[in-house]
Amino acid sequence: MTQTISLKLKLKPTVEQELVLKHMVREYSETVRQIAKRTITEKEFDTKMSSKHIKADLPGRLKAQAIRDAKTFYNLSKKRNFDIIPDLFNETCVWNNQSYKVSPNEIDLSAMVDGNNHRMKVKLCASKDNRVERLLSHKLGTATLSNRNGKWIVCIALTVNTSDKKTKKTSDKKVMGIDLGIKVPAVAITEDGKVKFFGNGRENKFMKRKFASKRKELMKNKKMKAVIKLGNKEQRWMQDKDHKISREIVNFAKENGVTVIKLEKLSNIRQTVRLRKKQRKDLHSWSFYRLSSYIEYKANMEGIKVVYVNPAYTSQICPSCGEKNKVNDRNYKCKCGYKGHRDLVGAKNICFSENVIKNK
Repeated sequence: MTQTISLKLKLKPTVEQELVLKHMVREYSETVRQIAKRTITEKEFDTKMSSKHIKADLPGRLKAQAIRDAKTFYNLSKKRNFDIIPDLFNETCVWNNQSYKVSPNEIDLSAMVDGNNHRMKVKLCASKDNRVERLLSHKLGTATLSNRNGKWIVCIALTVNTSDKKTKKTSDKKVMGIDLGIKVPAVAITEDGKVKFFGNGRENKFMKRKFASKRKELMKNKKMKAVIKLGNKEQRWMQDKDHKISREIVNFAKENGVTVIKLEKLSNIRQTVRLRKKQRKDLHSWSFYRLSSYIEYKANMEGIKVVYVNPAYTSQICPSCGEKNKVNDRNYKCKCGYKGHRDLVGAKNICFSENVIKNK
């Protein structure tokens, strides 16, 4: 079983290298645009087109990649009977896996310098969690370079073989349950009772209020470009938090010898749950799908299986006697005398639940 994921890395080019990168991005993007527009207008793509037919200041392999990208736009327009010409992407430059090499500290790119094809080594920003070293053992795909708000970003496609690492025998299976939430992003508990809380719900709410306040101020002043830019910044912040939480969860599972992680299947929760207006706002901004996806692919890379269970009443059923009780905020109390944190109760019920859903 394979899974394609994307690895984003920041570059630290010198002044001279930055000039070369800007030229490469402009030249590549314009080449793709010209090929795509011509073929879409003519309603025919020349299958015999090769790099020798392309007049551009690009290495041969990048010309071939530009033809493939242009064909993608052509096929998309063809599906629409050429009634709508698809929007061509922002300025980027794409290398196939034969045109670059990457190491934990630098990326070696094929680039045109003074009209000649040279190899250019550009430094990478240091990775705090060593994710580059972990992921580069997998099959590399294309590397897409772009400039975002003055920062150079390369996005590398990776094909991860999730079956590389075999899980332990069923008899040695060790399960961990995870309850995802808003006030507490995640609570995990293993079969032998080891517990850990992940993330800071108050910090998340504070940052969302901060972004919302700033967005309201910008909209009042009709600065729509700044609003869009701020929205992108908010999404990047949230994604970074989910990446860090998912990594901490998988590391906790590895430390405790967990072979199976159980998560709630929350796909229709927004349609089924009835909440007050303020709570609905929190629910609709909750990135549970993204966090569970991050947990799943990172766990699979470590040979840990992820399964989904029915989330119904996991935070209301008593783990001790099985009685269903209403919960007062974070505190759970049962008539049998059991007391505990509401989210921890949910994690326990998920851990020992038999209601496994096969398809996510």
